[in-house]
This record gives sequence, C-alpha cells and structure tokens, in this order.
Amino acid sequence: MARNLSKDDRRRKIHRRLRHVLGGPAERPRLCVFRSLKHTYAQIIDDAAGRTLVAASTLALDGKKLEQGGNVAAAKRVGQAIAEKALSQGIKDVVFDRGGYLYHGRVKAVAEAAREAGLKF
Repeated sequence: MARNLSKDDRRRKIHRRLRHVLGGPAERPRLCVFRSLKHTYAQIIDDAAGRTLVAASTLALDGKKLEQGGNVAAAKRVGQAIAEKALSQGIKDVVFDRGGYLYHGRVKAVAEAAREAGLKF
C-alpha cells in the first residue's frame, strides 16, 4: 500500500537526492535556499568543512525585521544581500541548491538577484 507523503516530506526527499549531485569542492560552496510561509533564507555552505560561510534572510535584512518577508520582492533583497556578503568574503563561484523546491517564484528570485549582484553559478 502506498504511503501518501506530505509536501514537506516530498521536498525533503528531493533535497536529499539533489545533495548527492550538488556536493562539490571547497572552491565552489553551495548556495542553499529555504523558504517558509513567512520568510526566505539563503546561506552559503562549505560542505567539506561542514560550516556556513555566509547567511542572509528576510528576518534580519538590513538589521531590521521586515513586515512582509514571504514575497518575491523580499526574496530578491535576500539574493542581493547574500551576493554582497559572499563577494566581500571573496566567494565568487557557487553551486545553487534549490532545496527541493521548484525553480519558480521566491527561489528563482533569490537566484536571479544573486546572479545580477555578481555571483556565478
């Protein structure tokens, strides 16, 4: 009998499957995106060392909490912020990890904004 998976369980299963392909060398860390109902989070992770190098979110964007964090405009600001922080630390090339989400909406907005700000992936 088939077990019905929730949307989050299905996303986690896809994300685990993607991680086998996306794990790269330390020269190209992973830009991982997570979206909740209210906020969007992005972090650049060095998988070899197992630590987060740079992080940005709508929770603490520009040092203040946004009223609306779960929209495309806020996701674009997160993409710009993560790119600026990464470039200041000398990170130029990354591997994009969509986190099991479809490449659409907020996830796509983070990716495009990061590309426009100077990250290469």
